[in-house]
Amino acid sequence: MFGKKKKEIDEDFVKTEVAKIDNDDVTIAMNSKEEVDDKINNSGLLQKYSELAKIMYGMLKDYRKGVYTQVPWFTIATIAFSFLYILNPLDIMPDFIPGLGYIDDMAIITFGLRFIQSDIHNYLDWKLDHGDTTEVF
Repeated sequence: MFGKKKKEIDEDFVKTEVAKIDNDDVTIAMNSKEEVDDKINNSGLLQKYSELAKIMYGMLKDYRKGVYTQVPWFTIATIAFSFLYILNPLDIMPDFIPGLGYIDDMAIITFGLRFIQSDIHNYLDWKLDHGDTTEVF
């Protein structure tokens, strides 16, 4: 999934990798919810993204079910890429490095959220407009 290793994570890196995401990658991300949740909740640095991850999984789920279609593919791909990157233990900064291993994961999520922030707000507004105030996922 990931191209040539790069020592720096920036917007161009994230955009380039997001452009490579396909439907199979989205399926893998969807099927890996528990593993992603575990990694986010047990990593320390990523815990602050726990609620956002639930919302992003909810958006993926509603998109896959065909009930929420007002979302660009780039947003779906960004969510899938972010989750797949978190799952990869040997990414740019291997997760087993104490104290540093999750910094790149946090950077990926941060850049991804900057790209899709308005789509997340639109999704939450859509849920409220449709009377859905239950858990997102």
